[in-house]
Amino acid sequence: MLKTEAELLKKLSIADLERANAYAKDLGRGLQIVRSFPQGVTIFGSARLPQDNKYCQMAYKLGGLLAENGHAVITGGGPGIMEAASHGAYEIGGRTIGLNITLAHEQFPNPYLTDCLTFEYFFARKVSLAMAAKVFVFFPGGFGTMDEISEILCLMQESKMPKMPVFLIGKSFWKSFDKTIKKMLELKLINSKDVNIFKITDDITEVVKAANKIGHPKISENFYDGFREASAIAAKMA
Repeated sequence: MLKTEAELLKKLSIADLERANAYAKDLGRGLQIVRSFPQGVTIFGSARLPQDNKYCQMAYKLGGLLAENGHAVITGGGPGIMEAASHGAYEIGGRTIGLNITLAHEQFPNPYLTDCLTFEYFFARKVSLAMAAKVFVFFPGGFGTMDEISEILCLMQESKMPKMPVFLIGKSFWKSFDKTIKKMLELKLINSKDVNIFKITDDITEVVKAANKIGHPKISENFYDGFREASAIAAKMA
């Protein structure tokens, strides 16, 4: 059994160390941009939907409403839902942060970003998207969106991050997801409190109201720092 950090480092190959340094560099760059603005609203959703899709139109309106109320809009920086939300906020003169990633297809920065950073690793990007947010919004999406919502819900369930407001936009799309969650509850795979972590709605103004209720944190403060403000957020949302 390895007893010390020094012993562990001796067991690592050069390739392991290079990989670890690359991970740390990617994450460090992400956290640096997160620390450059007050926590805002992180919006997830498909990169494949056209801008005239009804969900993109809802994301566009939501981005504008958030910007009007002084909230930064954070997305994965790509097309589809991300572009729509960024566009809506950008037109109002709001701050739109795109945390992009290098992919084999379809992922490129949209033109409505005031700040943009491209990641190499999904985990570093997901950490940054989470730490940037005081409210989470999930529009319809594919495997990437499912991965992101599953991780956020799991971390909140296990108290590995503060329980921030989580909205799933599009009742018709999320209907099957809700049935799956209820089946989990029926089989006692989760408990009743877990069901309350998120809310399914078609009303985008609920997102704005939740963000307004939390308010505007200072740039120097982050709700994830030692969970200092977690109880205060819970009290505000009660």
